[in-house]
Amino acid sequence: MGLLVNIIKSIISSVKEDSKPQQQQPVRPVVPERTDEEWKAYFREILITDFAQYSFREDVPVQDIVGYANDEFKLYVDRPKQAYKAEWGQPYNFVLETPSGIKGVVMIGKGHCHEINVKYLISRMYAKKIGIPYIYFYTQLPNKKDYVVNRIYKFLN
Repeated sequence: MGLLVNIIKSIISSVKEDSKPQQQQPVRPVVPERTDEEWKAYFREILITDFAQYSFREDVPVQDIVGYANDEFKLYVDRPKQAYKAEWGQPYNFVLETPSGIKGVVMIGKGHCHEINVKYLISRMYAKKIGIPYIYFYTQLPNKKDYVVNRIYKFLN
C-alpha cells in the first residue's frame, strides 16, 4: 500500500509542476550564418543601394590612406604608448568617398575584435588620427538593413 501512495503522490506532484507558469527564456536575436564573403557582399549591396552618393573602395590597406606612418598610440589601458606602423593595421573593408575626399570607413569583424584585436585597433586609431569615422559592425549580431543604414548615416553626419 505504501508503494501505491508514493506513486500517487509522485503523479500529483508532477501534475502540479506542469501546471505552474514556466519562466520564459530571453529571446536572442537570430543571426544569419554567413561566411566572411557573404557578409561583405551584404554590406556591399547596402552601400550600393543606400549610399549611392558615395563611391567606395574595398579592402584598402591603412597605409593607402595615411601613408607609411609609424605613430605612438596607447591601444590598451594596461600598456604604455607604443609605436605602431600603419601597415600593421587591418585593411579597411570599405572606404566611403566623395570627390572632396574620404568620408568614413566601414569595418566588419567577429567577436570583440574592434576592442581587443591589435590590427583593428591600429586601423581605428589611424582613422581617428586623420579625422574620419570608423564605422564598425560585428558579424555575431543581426545587422538588419535598417540598423546598418542608420548607423552609417549617424557616423557620416
